[in-house]
Amino acid sequence: MEKTKCKLNIALVLFPGPSHHLLQDTDAVIFLSLISGRNPDFLIGQYVKGVDEFETLKFEVIPTFYLLINGGQMTSVEYISRTTPIPKNTFSIAKKTAIAGKYLGHQLIYANAGRSALNPINCEMIQFSATVDSPLIIGGGPRSISAIEMAHKNGANLVVIGNRLEEGLDFLLDLKLYKEVQK
Repeated sequence: MEKTKCKLNIALVLFPGPSHHLLQDTDAVIFLSLISGRNPDFLIGQYVKGVDEFETLKFEVIPTFYLLINGGQMTSVEYISRTTPIPKNTFSIAKKTAIAGKYLGHQLIYANAGRSALNPINCEMIQFSATVDSPLIIGGGPRSISAIEMAHKNGANLVVIGNRLEEGLDFLLDLKLYKEVQK
């Protein structure tokens, strides 16, 4: 395992895929279960494989359930996990799945349309997901300040924007201004 945090003065929270993505100097790990799918490897299998490392590394583990929401086309998450996403306007299925995750003891909701989604998760889906009373992370699609603002206004606590940053770091300046305006 390599050191990643040597130049950071903030908490490093890892969002791993397979169990071999764990890093030794992580402060916390999002223990992600793809509960909207039915593939047991992404429900629990990957974490069973990595449990020895979880026990050895002693970082905080944050149980999180993952809702894959249809973003308009097949995404890499859908393809790799062999998971059918929740239809983008089927709010009751998403909410019931999220409530089931909460009953299972998960502490966070990660709702994602996928890396190559054509459409971000819509306002209504965010609102329904936010009513579960768990912190809500939205990913897979927000590519503008207005989309990020929309997600926050509809109940998202955190918005993942990694894909947008890959297109150009100038977006960081827009984010800084957005954050200053929010204060």
